[in-house]
Amino acid sequence: MKAAVLHARNVIRVEDVAVPSLQPHEILVKVKATGICGSDLPRVLGNAAHHYPIVLGHEFSGVVERIGAGVSRVKVGDRVAGVPLMPCFRCHDCQAGNYAQCKSYSFIGSRVNGSWAEYVVLPEMNAIPLDDAVSFEEAAFVEPSSVALHALQHIRFEGGGQVAILGGGNIGLLALQWVKLMGAREVTVFDIDDDRLALARKLGADYVLNNLRAATEESWRQITGGRGYEVVLETAGSDATIKQSFELAANKAKVCFIGTPVRDLTFSPKRFELMNRKEFTLTGSWMSYSAPFPGKEWETTLHFLKQGKLNFKDLIDRTFPLDEINAAFDLYRTPGGVKGKMMLLPG
Repeated sequence: MKAAVLHARNVIRVEDVAVPSLQPHEILVKVKATGICGSDLPRVLGNAAHHYPIVLGHEFSGVVERIGAGVSRVKVGDRVAGVPLMPCFRCHDCQAGNYAQCKSYSFIGSRVNGSWAEYVVLPEMNAIPLDDAVSFEEAAFVEPSSVALHALQHIRFEGGGQVAILGGGNIGLLALQWVKLMGAREVTVFDIDDDRLALARKLGADYVLNNLRAATEESWRQITGGRGYEVVLETAGSDATIKQSFELAANKAKVCFIGTPVRDLTFSPKRFELMNRKEFTLTGSWMSYSAPFPGKEWETTLHFLKQGKLNFKDLIDRTFPLDEINAAFDLYRTPGGVKGKMMLLPG
């Protein structure tokens, strides 16, 4: 089979490799669509890969090609979305249903070979059946959509109020759709790219603000009547937006960090003191899982996707055959070259 193999920083080669063999509890999936995640970028463009060589890719869907001897829940020919996390299910965190906090987990597409290939192996329990109404490209968004929804469930978002979303990338725009579905009164999306902000407006944002514009602070203060936002979702993981979240938060607000920073952060005492003075609640959110595995985040995403309540199609920037994966990464190396999800179509 063909696979895009990462051999070193910035070195991806599409090669012929052996089709993986199966353990009794595993299935072989022919990959139909797989996304390039923001977390893949430091693995390819930096030094964040766990080891070399590795086949990345953890947002994927496809068709079951072969099943292990012990598989009973899925059958050959089933359309499925893949769940990448493989917890140990034995540790204290797993026993409590906190699978993302498992200390001994493995992960398809970062710890073991993933979906940037014609075929991928996964445990039977990591395959979620797809309705025929859901396209393979849409199904490849179930994982990132679940990441956004998990954050809202983690902070017990109950609708109402004014919500700020910092970052108009894929997770930010998925979070936007979820807070609108869940009854947010008004949503403001902040970004530095006008194309992303235009898409945010199309997807339901009540206000969009470009952080490069001088009047941004005046605008959000006017939008909120000077009070700030009851909920702030930071999805970019950038120094600027993480610090901005302290400014945007209203008194007693909920602030959730979903984005993953890649640089050290330094807060001035005055800015950090805002958390004390406002008594806002600050938390992080990690991955997309709950009990029973993989969690209601996945089930809920598929339910609303089937109902036509989630728009994933407009989030796709471009699609590429697997052979052209390096052309996709050339766009990531160009400032402003990527506006949404880059997706590979291996089969």
